[in-house]
Amino acid sequence: MTLKANYFADRFGHDVTIILTDGHGKQPYYHLSDKVRVINLDIGFEELWTCTFIKKVFVYLRKQRLFKRRLRAELMRLRPDITVSMLRREINFITDIKDGSMKIGEMHINKKNYRNFETEDTNIVKRCFAKFWMYGLVSKLKKLDKFVVLTDEDKKAWNGLKNMVSIPDPLSFTPSTRSDLMRKRVIAVGRYSHEKGYDLLLRAWSKVEKECPDWELAVFGMGNREPYEQLSAELGIDSSRCRLNGSTHDIEREYTASSLFVSSSRFEGFGMALVEAMACGLPVISFDGACGPRAIISHGTDGLLVPAEDADALAAAMSSLMKSPGRMNEMAGNAVRKSENYDMDMLAEKWRELFNEVCNK
Repeated sequence: MTLKANYFADRFGHDVTIILTDGHGKQPYYHLSDKVRVINLDIGFEELWTCTFIKKVFVYLRKQRLFKRRLRAELMRLRPDITVSMLRREINFITDIKDGSMKIGEMHINKKNYRNFETEDTNIVKRCFAKFWMYGLVSKLKKLDKFVVLTDEDKKAWNGLKNMVSIPDPLSFTPSTRSDLMRKRVIAVGRYSHEKGYDLLLRAWSKVEKECPDWELAVFGMGNREPYEQLSAELGIDSSRCRLNGSTHDIEREYTASSLFVSSSRFEGFGMALVEAMACGLPVISFDGACGPRAIISHGTDGLLVPAEDADALAAAMSSLMKSPGRMNEMAGNAVRKSENYDMDMLAEKWRELFNEVCNK
C-alpha cells in the first residue's frame, strides 16, 4: 500500500490520504512520502485480541459502529474522487457511504484463504457458516465499482463477479546489484507464522543439509522464532548452518548474498518475496500453492514448483538444484527477466488506467 501511495503522490501528483483504524502514535514501518496524509481513526480493534469470546462479540459490535461513524465523517469531509478499500471490516458498509467517491476493493490474499473460512470444511456447521458468510461477502463485492485481485487465477475463482481486474503487486525496490551465485546459501523470507510453513522448510532442510553439507540456510522475518528454534533442535539440524534471523531493513543485501530462494508457504495471496529474489538474480523454489507462486514461476525455466506441503519433495528439489550450478545460473537469468513484469512504473500505469476508467463511468 505504501509503495502505491508514495508513487501516486510523488510521481502523479495525486492528493493521497491513508486512513487507519489502529496504531495511533506509532511510526509507519515502511517509508511514507511527506506528501501522503495519514489519518488515524483510533478505533482500537487491537483490543479484540485481549477479550474473551463473549466479550469480543460486544466489543466488536461497539467498535464497528464507531468505525462506520468515523470513516463516514472523514470521507464526507475529504470528498475523494476514489476510495480504495483493503477489504477489511469496512467492506460491510463502504459502498453505503454517499461521499461521491468511486469505491475500489483491493484483495491481497486469494479467495480460498480470505479470512481463513473454508467452504469445504468437514465440519458441517463450519461449512454452512462459511458458505453463508461468503455469499454475503460476494453480494457486497458486487456493489464495488471495481474489485482488484493479484492474479488471473484468483480472478477466475471469484466466478460470477463482473467488476473484476487483476493487477499484481509491484516490486518494492530496484536491485543495485545481483547475486553472483557463488555463496552456497539458501534464503527464505517472511514472518514466523503457520502459513509461511517454516516447519516444513526445516523438515526439508534436515534432509538437504546431509546431502549438501557445504550449504547453509538463512531465514529472515518478524515474529516468534522460538517454536522453530525448538523444532530445529528436535530435528538435529546444525545450528551453525541454519540461521533463524529477525527482520532486516536491507533485504536486498541478503538476497544478493545468497544463491537460492525457497518459499515454503502453505498459501500466498501473491508472493512478493519470490519476485524480489528473482530480481536479485536468484532461482526460486516454491510449493505449488493456490494462485501466487503458480502465477509467478514458470516451472523449470526460472524456478521450480513442488507439490504443496510436501517437505520430501521440497528437499529433493532443493538438493537437485543446489548440485546443478549450470542449471541454477540459467534459471537465475530467466528469473531476472521475469521480475521485469512487476516494475512499479508499468503497474502504476495500470492503476492509473483503472482510476480513469471508474472516474469516467
